[in-house]
Amino acid sequence: MEERIMQFAQALRAGGVPVSQAETLDAMRAVSRLGIRRQSLFRSSLRATLIKSGADAALFDELFPLFFLDAGAPPAMNDWRDDVSEEEARQLAQALRQMRSQLAASLQRLLRGEPLTSEQRERLAALVGLDRTRNLRYRDWMVRRMQRALGHDEVRRAMQELSELMAQLGLSKERLQQMQDLLQANMEAETADLHRFAGQRITDNMQARPPRADADELMQAPFGQLSEDDMDALRHEVRRLAARLRSRIALRQKREKSGHLDLKATFRQNLRYGSVPFRLAYRRKQKQPKLVVICDISTSMRYCSELMLSLVFAMQDQISKTSAFAFNDHLEYISPDFAGKTSQEAVDAVLVRMPPGHYSTDLGGSLRQFQRAHFDLVDSRTTLLLVGDARNNYRDPALDAFAALIRRCRRAIWLNPEAPFLWGTGDSDMLEYAPHCHHVFQVQTMAELTAAVDDLLTQ
Repeated sequence: MEERIMQFAQALRAGGVPVSQAETLDAMRAVSRLGIRRQSLFRSSLRATLIKSGADAALFDELFPLFFLDAGAPPAMNDWRDDVSEEEARQLAQALRQMRSQLAASLQRLLRGEPLTSEQRERLAALVGLDRTRNLRYRDWMVRRMQRALGHDEVRRAMQELSELMAQLGLSKERLQQMQDLLQANMEAETADLHRFAGQRITDNMQARPPRADADELMQAPFGQLSEDDMDALRHEVRRLAARLRSRIALRQKREKSGHLDLKATFRQNLRYGSVPFRLAYRRKQKQPKLVVICDISTSMRYCSELMLSLVFAMQDQISKTSAFAFNDHLEYISPDFAGKTSQEAVDAVLVRMPPGHYSTDLGGSLRQFQRAHFDLVDSRTTLLLVGDARNNYRDPALDAFAALIRRCRRAIWLNPEAPFLWGTGDSDMLEYAPHCHHVFQVQTMAELTAAVDDLLTQ
């Protein structure tokens, strides 16, 4: 128990609660005298010795169950085979054979009450980014992403399909309802297990937090190596970077010449002087672009796209209009998500609605979707900005749709975090897209991303 209390105190410190070694020893002494049999007394003794501010009580309440209540076995999952007859087992096997193999396997596992293995949990953690998460407020979001990765919604729909098949095979309504109730109970037990697993993994990550790099180091760090703590620091940097870029752009504009001589306007303006050009008229270049941003929010692109959107929306006074889109397996218009929210909150909302999936990115399909539904947003004043690694999972890249967009826009800029020597390898279609673009930038770090935005707003 002493080791558990020390780990609990360390997690509190990692979460920002000032817990000294002396206070940890006080907690151990209090527990040794009061015991652990009475749960309420045990909890009160830890809270009294470790928490000094009401503001820290919420984190204590969040962490306490993870260390002292949820450490047991996962909730029991019931097995449909416990009381199934041979005929019902035959009907179930026949119905499952008629379904897609992946859904059938998930249904079979849940109906058998088989919990996720440690290996399956670890794969899920790596897939949804749980290993990089060090903030408990992301726990529910991570659980939802793991549920989507496991296909809980698809399994529910498949269960309805399975019920219809088995009804045709003669299974009674009562047994079908029993099977559906069992499936729902096992899915709830699996969700509870995921919730506990996510909480414990996040607290482990909090305790293993490495020393935070300074801002200059983070600006040069590749997106793929950033932790959630690093991302928090960069999110704070975005506002400062936007202010610096804004000042730089204003200074450049002040130093520029007044514009190009407009002969027609000059003659019209000097008609009163017999067309003698006493007063010269200049044609000034439009400084604020109309921007359409299309961002890849797949797992590999999440951080780059989030910071790009944050930077663009922090500099709205330099852009006449921004229309933002996100895509993974489909495309969505996300500008309304930024209304009244911070960029991080907006991107989080988009990621919950459009969770990254394993090999689900469909860039070509998203370009065709944009062409069908949003083509009128692009005109001769529009700068088209694409943020993505151009990896399309060997699907149709829709180069004809992309070329049509390029012909319609003022210029097209592609920001790709991958090094050029990786373009065209595996499922990368970057070498096919690049010739159509006016500019292609490698943006592997925040410094490169900032330079690309600077070029975008000043060219």
